Amino acid sequence: MEPFQKQRFIQKYRSRLGMETTISNVNGKIWLFLDVVIQWDVIIDTEQQLTIMVYHQHLCKHIIMTFVYAKCSSLDRLELWDNLYYLASDMELPWVVGGDFNIVLNEEDNIGGLPVYPPDYEDFALCVNSYGLFDMGYKGSPFTWWNGRSNSECIFKRLDRIFVNLPFQTLFPTTEVEHHIRTGSDHAPLLMSYGE
Repeated sequence: MEPFQKQRFIQKYRSRLGMETTISNVNGKIWLFLDVVIQWDVIIDTEQQLTIMVYHQHLCKHIIMTFVYAKCSSLDRLELWDNLYYLASDMELPWVVGGDFNIVLNEEDNIGGLPVYPPDYEDFALCVNSYGLFDMGYKGSPFTWWNGRSNSECIFKRLDRIFVNLPFQTLFPTTEVEHHIRTGSDHAPLLMSYGE
């Protein structure tokens, strides 16, 4: 969850959602709310991502989950790509990576505004491919972000994504991602569902 709220309110939201526990990354830009039945450990906590290891009780397997809120600058995102590369270098467990990457993956993910700068999205694509991650695709609108303006000033982008590695795809072959309608935010929430 990308809260845009002060860190001191996290427990209030946890209570409202009826969750047992909450985690946030070092700068409070990523909030996770977890139920009591989930066993988890923090693996890496940085300003742009929070990675946890979750134990899936029904399958008796560990799954790595990385939640992303990337910086807007391509230079600042280099730290994120390095962190993900570090994780991917010896990743054998099922791994899901998702969130707001603040960059499109190709030109088709952008309508309106300034043209997309190819080195930025090519760098993103190279990183994703070298990490052994697959884009899960989606149902719903092709864009997850809107600048809130209309007519000639309107900009739509697909900034939010969910990727998985092959072990995750093998474990959950029927996984689907749905882009929900934006309400109260300029980003659309993503819902990931899987069958067992």
